[in-house]
Amino acid sequence: MTFDKLIHYLKLDKQEFLFQFNSHPNYPSALAFSDTLNFMGVRNDAYELDKEYWDELPEEFIAIVENSFSLVKKSGNSYSVYSDKAKTLNRDELHQKSSDFVLLFEKDEKSDHKSISNFKPFIYAIFALIAIYSVVNLAWYETVFTVLSLAGVYISMEIFNQKFGNTSTVIGSICGDTSAQQAVNSCDKIITQDKTSFLGLKFSDLSLIYFAGISILSLFLPATAFVIKGFTLVSIIAIGYSLYIQAFVEKTFCRVCLLIIAILTAQLLISFLFFENIFFSVPTLLLTVILWLAVFSSVLSLNKTLTEKEEVKKSNAKNLRFKRNYELFKRELLEKEKVYFTDNNTLSLGNKNARLHIAVVSNPYCGFCKGAHEILEGLLKKYPNEISVQMRFNYTSEKANAQYTALVSDFFSIYKNKSEKEFLNAVETWFEYKDENKIKELAGTTSQEDLTPLIEIGKENSNAGINFTPVFIINGYQFPDKYDREDIWYFIDELMEDEEL
Repeated sequence: MTFDKLIHYLKLDKQEFLFQFNSHPNYPSALAFSDTLNFMGVRNDAYELDKEYWDELPEEFIAIVENSFSLVKKSGNSYSVYSDKAKTLNRDELHQKSSDFVLLFEKDEKSDHKSISNFKPFIYAIFALIAIYSVVNLAWYETVFTVLSLAGVYISMEIFNQKFGNTSTVIGSICGDTSAQQAVNSCDKIITQDKTSFLGLKFSDLSLIYFAGISILSLFLPATAFVIKGFTLVSIIAIGYSLYIQAFVEKTFCRVCLLIIAILTAQLLISFLFFENIFFSVPTLLLTVILWLAVFSSVLSLNKTLTEKEEVKKSNAKNLRFKRNYELFKRELLEKEKVYFTDNNTLSLGNKNARLHIAVVSNPYCGFCKGAHEILEGLLKKYPNEISVQMRFNYTSEKANAQYTALVSDFFSIYKNKSEKEFLNAVETWFEYKDENKIKELAGTTSQEDLTPLIEIGKENSNAGINFTPVFIINGYQFPDKYDREDIWYFIDELMEDEEL
């Protein structure tokens, strides 16, 4: 099941989305798809809606078109459909090819993910430096040869990245439509089903090694001309092998492969028509051997690391699919004895009449409590009317020093006299800076509040045996130890709907 265009349109991290979707216990259902979008910051609601009402839908919605989750966007009298590819359908075609399932969504700004492993600006800078050096120091034909090598490196890198789930706009634009009806132009069949294996490297990986090595060697022209001629001559074998695979084995031609063949052919002609026959010296031989070993080892190591990472992710996805089963989570949640608090209103936020009540037992001076409060603030922001939240500080007047007492007094004053948003901002400010003076400034008072409610909360926490912080309490049940606090995001929708709780 692929929906590259949909993921790209929503500006989601493809690898993260597929990992979360595949690890959902109900994969590959519509529920799993909806929950994954929610987790990625695209809040949505699913409906079974007869086609006669589809004209009333918003400009953008998600539907199952030709058995694939697709984003549908109205465009005049037609519809743009984004799934594994982009296409345009008229109203009757859309209705005929779709089920009654529709999903209405609302995209948050934070769902625009950026990969921290994106080194493209750095790579482009290196390409630019090599190109500038070539223009300044090399002959025109040597410069053309070097630029062709850089083009080969870039295309090979895009293919290399695509092996590990990264969508390549460049490869997609070169290959065009890869649907079954246009299989003759399909790159996917050649690239992803490459049966070549040399120390775990595919034919496309060897292409990256070749072009990277040639790019560096071309910087030392004309001294390395003879060596480069030899490599371009060997590339004839690669060209013949690739054409044979495409024409006679797979019986389909790959446009991006043909582009690489064109680059290799152009380099072959340039090297034999213009490069002088300068025999290499011992230093040139050593440079070539060291360079090729370095490039080969680097690509081999990177390929091995990313392959292992992908295997671990697949294994984790299966394990998480089991762990994120709501019934298992609920069983663990209800396993411990229920805790009854008499005070559920002090420092209470959100919708106090909501069916789902979450309490966090914490201590302002606890380093781990910052993450717990951030989770609750995120839940309140996303579900302001569906949940209620209570902050239960572990405060006892006998053990607390004057500094702690003043801090909780300021928190209590802000809670009583200012808005919920200002109180949450005060808690966030505290965990960010741990500065009592900042909280006092936000409180705007020097008088101490009556802390009796907070003292009683501390006693209730202690009587319930909750002495360590932070701890989540969900409708009286302590959050299971087998789960990370962040896992609450996977179960929040079902927790809100569970009438038994």
